[in-house]
Amino acid sequence: MARQLRCPTFWCRVEVPEFTNSTNSRPSGIQINQGYRQAMQRVNSIRGCWALLWLLCFSLQAAEVQQASFDGQTLRLTTDEGLVTLTAYQNSVFEVLYQPEGETPLPSFAISEKARKANASYQEMTEYLLLTNSGLTAKIQKSPLQISYYRDDQLLLAEEKGAFAKQTLRGFRFRLQEQEKLLGGGQRVMGMDRRGQRLPLYNRAHYGYGTESTQMYYSLPMVLSSQHYMLAFDNTASGHLDLGHNEADILQFEAAAGRLAYLIAAGDDFPQLLEHFTAVTGRQPMPPRWALGNYASRFGYHTEVETRRVVEMFKADDIPLDAVVLDLYWFGKDIKGMMGNLDWDKEAFPQPEKMIADFAASGVKTILITEPFVLTTSGKWQDAVNAGALAENLAGQPKRFDFYFGNTGLIDVFDPKAQDWFWQTYSKLLGQGVGGWWGDLGEPEVHPADTLHRLADGRQVSADEIHNAYGHQWAKMLFERHRQARPTERPFIMMRSGFVGSQRYGMIPWTGDVSRAWDGLKPQVELSLSMGLQGLAYTHSDLGGFAGGEQFDAELYTRWLQYGVFQPVYRPHAQEHIAPEPVFHDDTTKAIVRDFIKLRYALLPYNYSLSYLNSQNGMPLMRPLFMESGDLSQFNNTSSYLWGDAFLVTPVVEPGVKQVEVALPHGVWFDYFSGQRYAGNQRIQLTTSMHTLPVLVRAGAFVPMVSPPATTQDYDSSELVLHYYADQAVSEGRGFMYDDDGKTFDAVAKKQYELLHFSAQQQGTKLSMQLKREAYQYQGMPTSRKIQMQIHNWSANPLSVQLNGYALPMAANQGKFDALEQGAWRDGDTLRIKFDWVLPVHQLNIQ
Repeated sequence: MARQLRCPTFWCRVEVPEFTNSTNSRPSGIQINQGYRQAMQRVNSIRGCWALLWLLCFSLQAAEVQQASFDGQTLRLTTDEGLVTLTAYQNSVFEVLYQPEGETPLPSFAISEKARKANASYQEMTEYLLLTNSGLTAKIQKSPLQISYYRDDQLLLAEEKGAFAKQTLRGFRFRLQEQEKLLGGGQRVMGMDRRGQRLPLYNRAHYGYGTESTQMYYSLPMVLSSQHYMLAFDNTASGHLDLGHNEADILQFEAAAGRLAYLIAAGDDFPQLLEHFTAVTGRQPMPPRWALGNYASRFGYHTEVETRRVVEMFKADDIPLDAVVLDLYWFGKDIKGMMGNLDWDKEAFPQPEKMIADFAASGVKTILITEPFVLTTSGKWQDAVNAGALAENLAGQPKRFDFYFGNTGLIDVFDPKAQDWFWQTYSKLLGQGVGGWWGDLGEPEVHPADTLHRLADGRQVSADEIHNAYGHQWAKMLFERHRQARPTERPFIMMRSGFVGSQRYGMIPWTGDVSRAWDGLKPQVELSLSMGLQGLAYTHSDLGGFAGGEQFDAELYTRWLQYGVFQPVYRPHAQEHIAPEPVFHDDTTKAIVRDFIKLRYALLPYNYSLSYLNSQNGMPLMRPLFMESGDLSQFNNTSSYLWGDAFLVTPVVEPGVKQVEVALPHGVWFDYFSGQRYAGNQRIQLTTSMHTLPVLVRAGAFVPMVSPPATTQDYDSSELVLHYYADQAVSEGRGFMYDDDGKTFDAVAKKQYELLHFSAQQQGTKLSMQLKREAYQYQGMPTSRKIQMQIHNWSANPLSVQLNGYALPMAANQGKFDALEQGAWRDGDTLRIKFDWVLPVHQLNIQ
């Protein structure tokens, strides 16, 4: 006899036969996830009918709202199929969580621990409900349940039929608008607009990739729309993100299991949208200042003697250096069989603590690679087994499997006791003076589906259900434990895989094992721009390329390292058969690269200020042209990008290039190297050579710089070179500079920083400038600054230059200018002015 029952997933009813609780009655050959296993455990008390319903639910029928309750921040909807909650977060963000009846959802990984809920307004109508949060309104149709989202009465996005949950598939469907463009899915090489693509959501290494990659190290179940909304699915399981591929007007998220939840954020423009989204998913804490310096890195340094020699070569060649990165040879002489030792190979590194201390004394930090795999042949295997630190198999034993490096187990970073065991290694190394952590292979690179992980609440989940959060959880462990051990210190955590919101744990991702070829260089702008718009603003590449390459290509190497000046992290890294460090190359290559690395160090005040801005509002360091202007015709432009507000950069990604085409945004632009002026809103051909990179500076921009130090340890902003790019067509200019001690965690909240504000107004040949200082107190803060102002594009001798109403002396030549304490001198098309910045506000007037 058949009876009609409701399936305890969303919105399906099925006719099922009665059956007895015998093993023969269960469909065979069906793999069930943790949610199904929980349901199966209930069959002993309820004759197994619910368990069978989980497995036989094949048709969808939308739910109906039966009851609604609102507490000022969260709207709870009781439906005939389960519970739906909409929670308002600041600002213009909703979390939407669907809870199938009888299911306990996994915890959120996307929402920051510091996210603040918002007060929302609520209205109940006859056929629908309205929930409004700072301009974002959710319109909830009661029967059938369907949620649409509006901003200022404009439709942004609408669920097609809400959530779906099936035997091995769950997710959401949304309707797309006809001209809508979609960016997202994490790391991919397929163009910025990914509308029409079907993207696998499973973090996976792609060794030696070039100009195409549909699946890489860092997938993200999220999109940014040209309609000014962001949609992120808070689900860590393997799955797919279909952006109108199978059905042109449908965005479909599919996962094998996991949390049925999403975040939707809205904004008036792209910067505000990203600000709202990162307020909930978390913002990148400021890295230590040294993280913006130059790194010595390769796969890898085999001995202490070799490592010391390389660091000394940088000093001897007058190339600034702030960090040395040790790959896996620090714990073993062979590539295979050693992973998991995680302790110094004392034959190769006999005095590691002294080496680290010597490097630190000269301003060079030591960064060590670690991996989450413990080989059965390593010295730590039995210790890890005894501590219960390894993920388990279905029999409750440590899960063992083979991969490239040997037979291994995987540290269960989700399990608190495994974290305790893993942190012992880091704690010891931290005490030895290690300055930063490099987490490799953290997708994890090999992650068998029958691996089980234990969450903090005691639940066990399968690998596929939690795979995409492994690197995220690893970074969280490192960040939080490091913070506990060194509360005032900024952790440095470099990893290649994570999840939505991993930036809040200080994660610095890179783009993996890119091909050492022109095809490897070409997609790097796209990767960094797209990841920056998804919250991961420090995404960068192995400069020079990592994988392969038969012979050294000086042109490719030079062009890649020139581009690196204007990407978030400057770290050449490669397989060692071709040296990634400039000190090993010919004099011409070395000289060009040296000049660009010194430019990177001269720009420290500007670059560090970009880091501050990112930590405050989520603004990326690298920005696509459409982000500022809103010009969607530039949505796919990855040839050029903005480095902060001031610079427009066009990397050279082909051999033999003498000029590049640049699409100029509005305004006026100057060639950084030649000073040539260009009017905006046009396409130009910009000449370049091996000694220059196509870089333009915006008229009205302030660029603070310093004399390049040998290391950021020697950074000194008490003598500041402040560049201003003047033009009679640009009436106003603004800029700022952030400064602190470069190492204190959360210096802004502690009021241990200062902000320098710059503004300019120009009418014809009259230029008025104001410099304002907003200072608190921090160690090493200058009490005054010597300023050398360089006003570019100034071709006439000024009648007067006044500082705070007092006329400054005009010098006839450089010698006389150098002899002045304060004064002015026109050097060609540049007006140079020097003075002491002592007062909180200085006014400069030029006529």
